[in-house]
Amino acid sequence: MPMNELQKQTNANIQEKANLIWEIATHLVGLYKPHEYGKVILPLTVLKRFDDALKPTKDKVLEMAAKLDSINANSELRDGTLCKASGYAFYNTSKFDFYKLLSDPDNIDANFDNYLKGFSDNVKDIIANFKFEEQVKTMVDGKVLFTVLQEFNTTKADMAPDKITSADMGYIFEELIRKFSESYDEQAGAHFTARDIIYLMTELLVAPEKDEIKANGCTKTAYDMTMGTSQMLGCLDERLHYINEDSDLTCFGQEFNPETYAIAKADMLIKGGNASGMKYGDTLSDDKFSGYEFDYIISNPPFGIDWKREKAEVEKEAKLGFEGRFGAGLPAISDSQMLFMLNGVKKLKEGSGRMAIIQNGSSLFTGDAGSGASEIRRYVIEGDYVEAIVQLPTDLFYNTGISTYIWVLTKGKDMNRSGKVQLIDASKCFEKRRKNIGNKRVDLSDNCISLIMKAYNEFTEGIYEENDLVVESKVFENNFFGFTKVTVETALCDESGQPVLKKGKPQPVKGASDNEIIPLSEDIDEYIKKNVLPYNPVAYLDRTKDKIGYEVPFTRLFYKFVAPAKSEDIFAEIKELEAEETALMKELFGN
Repeated sequence: MPMNELQKQTNANIQEKANLIWEIATHLVGLYKPHEYGKVILPLTVLKRFDDALKPTKDKVLEMAAKLDSINANSELRDGTLCKASGYAFYNTSKFDFYKLLSDPDNIDANFDNYLKGFSDNVKDIIANFKFEEQVKTMVDGKVLFTVLQEFNTTKADMAPDKITSADMGYIFEELIRKFSESYDEQAGAHFTARDIIYLMTELLVAPEKDEIKANGCTKTAYDMTMGTSQMLGCLDERLHYINEDSDLTCFGQEFNPETYAIAKADMLIKGGNASGMKYGDTLSDDKFSGYEFDYIISNPPFGIDWKREKAEVEKEAKLGFEGRFGAGLPAISDSQMLFMLNGVKKLKEGSGRMAIIQNGSSLFTGDAGSGASEIRRYVIEGDYVEAIVQLPTDLFYNTGISTYIWVLTKGKDMNRSGKVQLIDASKCFEKRRKNIGNKRVDLSDNCISLIMKAYNEFTEGIYEENDLVVESKVFENNFFGFTKVTVETALCDESGQPVLKKGKPQPVKGASDNEIIPLSEDIDEYIKKNVLPYNPVAYLDRTKDKIGYEVPFTRLFYKFVAPAKSEDIFAEIKELEAEETALMKELFGN
């Protein structure tokens, strides 16, 4: 079954369960504002899932903890042994659990504190980044902690693994995050990329190996440098398992927002994933994965966000050249998205690594020849890393309606794609939503994704149409996007019209300098001879000022000229409208 259809089938049950859990927030009314409910509901949902999962082995863990304490076992031995006893990558050594906490209402605050402190360090890290101790104090002071814990012991909050699978728990958690984001008026966009977009990205990532994975499975690594709540990694894992159940994906990610980092780490623990691969910190200034290489990179970094906070560390690393991540150049301080692209390129596995990363239009063309942004484009295009760029429809994201693009970069291009870049215009390939979510007014249906992938896989020039969906593909040589910006001077001439020479060189007329943009595919002297000298016979080039630039003029390359309406047709339409207006006025007011 296609991924979007599979998701729709699962949605009803998940939303019902998430709604029931979210209803617990009614006990927080007055004490918390609606946009703050998630600060309580999300961490408690995580803790209750852990509690329900650990229940069958609780006595075994307590018994083992007592033995280990009696022999003063070191922390490493203790941690490994207790995880083995619990059957999970986490445990809890408190005598309390969610149910037992209800037996002593008068001491609920002390007992709950004891319970939280009984968790393994990886869960304590999640609790700390949720800043949950502050919420516990607020609930204790507001006398609602016992009531809320009571609600989490009812059937609606039963999250035992034999009742809810890891995959469905991940979906429920994702739905709760969406509710929290929407109630916070973030339109779910700050931490959330819609699944339809991610499904297209995953298809683009696995496309060259899809048949191989289908036949033999795979063992892969994946990384998201701005992982948010880690749903991109989750969708990629889900996609690989859908292609072949014998696929094994180990996920890694970094996130700077402590709360969303906690959610991502909790989600990985809930699903039994690589929770230790979830790292907290600023990717640009505090890279937790230096020296790592990954099979897949999938990411939606922020666009239009400055890198002033990271400036000192980024510039320091840039001085390392290509030993660091930013040797190609630095973009304008006002927009960090191309720095994330460079971070990803550095971390692609040599010979095979693939990255799907979302960028807005500025990465295609901002910056003059020789600027940091242009040099970054030059680096990824001349290095033959750019495989394809896909323009997405507008109004596809929760938090922005602007044009966006998926860049597919790889260190393992197929031979037939070598030296070429494929541009795919999918801006008209969408289905309108019945109900908008924030700025998201359209979806990429399974049919949309299928048509885009058809264009990608065929790797040729053409227009693809199906029903009302349209996708257009164009293929260009790498150097098509490069140009030389040359400085054209006008020679100072004497009274006889001959150029004034100094040390054998013509002297320029001050203030008469001009520039010409000449494609790399053209001979510069021939270009000047044909396009400049007929209009300025004493023009000459100052080649010391040459600058190489790269841009991807996506809009111009796919522009379709539409002839304006003829004046007589416009006049006829005006006359028709006037006649309709006259008839309407008569109907309303009579003669």
